[in-house]
Amino acid sequence: MAYGNLEQVQKLKEEVQRLLMAHVDKPSQKLELIDAIQHLGLSYHFESEIDSILREIHKYYYYSEDELKISGNDLYTIALCFQLVRQQGYNIPSDVINKFKDNKGNFKESLIDDVRGILCLYEASHMRVHGEDILDEALDFTTARLESMAIANLNPSIAAQVSRALQRPLRKCLPQLEARHYLSIYQESGSFNGVLLNFAKLDFNIVQRKHQKELAHLSRWWKDLYVATELSFARDRVVELYFWILGLYFEPHYALGRRILTKIICMTSIIDDAFDAYGTLEELDLFADAVKRWDINCIDQLP
Repeated sequence: MAYGNLEQVQKLKEEVQRLLMAHVDKPSQKLELIDAIQHLGLSYHFESEIDSILREIHKYYYYSEDELKISGNDLYTIALCFQLVRQQGYNIPSDVINKFKDNKGNFKESLIDDVRGILCLYEASHMRVHGEDILDEALDFTTARLESMAIANLNPSIAAQVSRALQRPLRKCLPQLEARHYLSIYQESGSFNGVLLNFAKLDFNIVQRKHQKELAHLSRWWKDLYVATELSFARDRVVELYFWILGLYFEPHYALGRRILTKIICMTSIIDDAFDAYGTLEELDLFADAVKRWDINCIDQLP
């Protein structure tokens, strides 16, 4: 990448960092900024800043005698706070959602037209752990409501988020795939931040190019092993297996780890194919013993 582009990326990163650390009157503004940063796949740039903000929000909650003290007690704000704080690893009790239930134990009818709030509660409910009945109920309630919404009557940006969330909640998304999808949604929203959007586009292209180079290296490595000609029973799945690892560690600084893990799982796949599609029972008994011992001298015992 040209020096000028790198300089621009660094400048945009610093501007976003200043936005994160700037004082705001409403903590909910910080929550929305963090949410956008995470959707756009940029959070790895600001791990310490995001953790500091969410830790303070969590601390403020626990050291307050009242309920969650975030400016605005609406469903959207409370659900977003719950989602982000718990996602960061800080425990926040699910009973903060109780305030949105009526005296019969059902979610209030007044919530059904709060599309952003319903969507946010839906995403937050995927942060539940075993035994949190209220979040199980919240998932059922929000799923039913989102499915029944007339998408055509919604703001296009919100409609796209609803459709995407029902197909694949944020908790179950691969970061880079979500970033690619969210870029267009964020750009079409009326409240996007231009600095953040430009940074996200540049960063996505940089990371994508890095992944392409890694895959090219791994493809050459695989081809040089002559697996297709020497081990015709083995599946050619290096791209698929690289994608598996990419789902765990997409960040640029994990490049070496991605290469190593992809190569390991490719070797494991060959062993798996040998067991499933090639060897006889007697041969596989010897092979299994060799694999367990992991001793090069075992090669003399194999057919």
